Amino acid sequence: MNWLSPDSRFMQAWNNLTDGVLLNLYMLLTSLPLVTVGAALAAGNVAARKTLYGEGRGVTRAYFSAFRQNFRKATLLWLPYLAVGLLLGYMWLFVQIREALILQYGLSIVWVVGMEWTFAVQARFENTVPRTWFNSLVFGVVHIPYTLALVLIDAVYVGLFYGTVLYMPQFLFLVVVLGYGSMLMLHVPFTERVFMRYGVGASAEHLA
Repeated sequence: MNWLSPDSRFMQAWNNLTDGVLLNLYMLLTSLPLVTVGAALAAGNVAARKTLYGEGRGVTRAYFSAFRQNFRKATLLWLPYLAVGLLLGYMWLFVQIREALILQYGLSIVWVVGMEWTFAVQARFENTVPRTWFNSLVFGVVHIPYTLALVLIDAVYVGLFYGTVLYMPQFLFLVVVLGYGSMLMLHVPFTERVFMRYGVGASAEHLA
């Protein structure tokens, strides 16, 4: 098969990459107020899934439609993560109390697991805010190999970003442009494999 053919693996990978960059741009722009990060993450998951699996009419329409639909719930889901994340950042940077380390580690693990799954769950299942939090932790704990895969993807990007800042700042713009939108294109195949076991598009209430 000609590698420039629209059906070739090369062109499919190239299209996914360009869609990931475009998705990342939308996520950056709509996350500027900070309180809208949750809606951007939920919309990013929807748009990445539809792009990868050929649903809908393009990443732009899919993203902004999902952003509007998920705005209220995703924002309510995000605000506690924002508050706890700021608290954890303060504790790790400034609190040097040995007795607090167990709390810091435990809270950090719960925060990371929740962040990896909450907005993917919100993007895929219709549920209340408390139930979405709960089910996200269920997914994260029950499917630990997938959770570790998601964490590894994000850790590689964070490491790449940090290394670029320190050693190759001239390439920082490229790393930012690729950004978390491209990471979601890698997340979706893992989360979808899990969600299919529970009935994609169905209510997730049976997990409780």
